[in-house]
Amino acid sequence: MLEIKDISVSYGSRKILNKVNLTAREGEIIGIVGPNGSGKTTFLKSIVKYLKPDAGSISINGTNINDMDSRQIAKNVAVVSQIVSIGFDFTVRDIVLMGRTPYINGAEKPEDIKIAEDAMKKTNTYEFKDRMVTQLSGGELQRVIIARALAQTPKILLLDEPTSHLDIAHQVEIFDLVREAANSGLTVIAVIHDLNLAAHYCDRICMLKAGEIVRTGQPRSVFTEENIQHIFNIPVEVNTLKTNDSLYIMPLLRTFPRAG
Repeated sequence: MLEIKDISVSYGSRKILNKVNLTAREGEIIGIVGPNGSGKTTFLKSIVKYLKPDAGSISINGTNINDMDSRQIAKNVAVVSQIVSIGFDFTVRDIVLMGRTPYINGAEKPEDIKIAEDAMKKTNTYEFKDRMVTQLSGGELQRVIIARALAQTPKILLLDEPTSHLDIAHQVEIFDLVREAANSGLTVIAVIHDLNLAAHYCDRICMLKAGEIVRTGQPRSVFTEENIQHIFNIPVEVNTLKTNDSLYIMPLLRTFPRAG
């Protein structure tokens, strides 16, 4: 379990997060949503000690992260960024095996290779394990990065807009993988810009604005027209799809005359 209590983070004199609280349980996907500059990425960076909070505490299964070194944190938390550019000719297998780094002293063991192969099979990347990552499409590369994260065998997976540069088919593919991982017991915290994806895949939503969590709860209770307009300053219409009972959020856009 991840427990975050009253953390505040500043860049110089500018406060980015202010007394943020969150408890994340096993098997849960929590979506972090909010406008640009609201502190979403800073929040993730604090969990893995990339940034040190000015105040508050973060603990994993009862252990404060300040009492954990980088190797211990890497065994517990894996991070997938927006999109990763790898300019060197590593194979897919090489990249995924890098997820075993916190466990390896010297050369990898057969157990490390098996864990990496299992991660590739879960993410449908095993079939091109010998290809160079420089030859992969954006969607393929992002699946490889998720495979590397799963090879860390973490308890917590942090996703920072993992589908922001992908087309709709690859977005769904990535979040299907994430949902399956959560169903196997992984705790997932994901920064997501697409509110419809967040509504469909997340168990809980945390709305950030100006560095504070202003709404938290299940998607249906958080994604109301009033809440979304308050957070994003844009009017929307929220409906329920008849096909799968998911929420569908549509901004109320201005209309313009068409050419011709």
